[in-house]
Amino acid sequence: MNVLAEGVTLDECELRTDKFNVHALWEWTNYKVSVYELPLEPHETCIGAILSEFHECCREVNYTDASIINLGATRTRVDRSGKGADASFRPMKPRVPAPTGSDGNRKSWPNIIVEVAYIESIEYVFDKVRNYWLKDLSRAHDAIVVKIDPISDLHACKRTRNGPIQHRTHFEFGTHDGAGDPLNILQGTCLIKIDLDCLYHQAHPDVRIPRTILPDSIVLDFFFVRDEILCAYRV
Repeated sequence: MNVLAEGVTLDECELRTDKFNVHALWEWTNYKVSVYELPLEPHETCIGAILSEFHECCREVNYTDASIINLGATRTRVDRSGKGADASFRPMKPRVPAPTGSDGNRKSWPNIIVEVAYIESIEYVFDKVRNYWLKDLSRAHDAIVVKIDPISDLHACKRTRNGPIQHRTHFEFGTHDGAGDPLNILQGTCLIKIDLDCLYHQAHPDVRIPRTILPDSIVLDFFFVRDEILCAYRV
């Protein structure tokens, strides 16, 4: 991660972030702006594939009160820092007491966030998940982390306000594992399962969890994420 500028207010950083369209690539902490990721093809292709898989899992509740909202890389601000995930999702949720909201005021947090690390180190992204996104239950509820080269995936879930973060799923799904040995990934072998109670955590009172419409849990198959990344490089 490289420091781009110092002595910058968060409002100034957000204006420049919007101007240059670098959401989820720049980060503001204590008046410093840092670049921690670049919009390179593997990074962007992976995010797009995860979005497609997530939307497919939730399509049966589209255009209903129980629909899942794609917040994209919407920025958040708290603890003297401003961050945006690569992708984020939530149902309709009520406003929260200030200043616990994702905007430092009353805006509700996403329930699911996705972080894809390509240039970014795995140590840095794990620290961000533990100490920012899943710091407590007033923030995000589940985090999906993908590290490219080698490609591995982690699903973490915050079950209790002060309890430890549960690493629910961890797998490698590239063409080779971390030791360089070939991986033969098949459909249905690299799955992330998200319980409906997690997906609809703290949903608006008007939202009924659609237990008769969606399976509990919804299942993201990362075979298709891997396949789309490979298709981008197929010649």
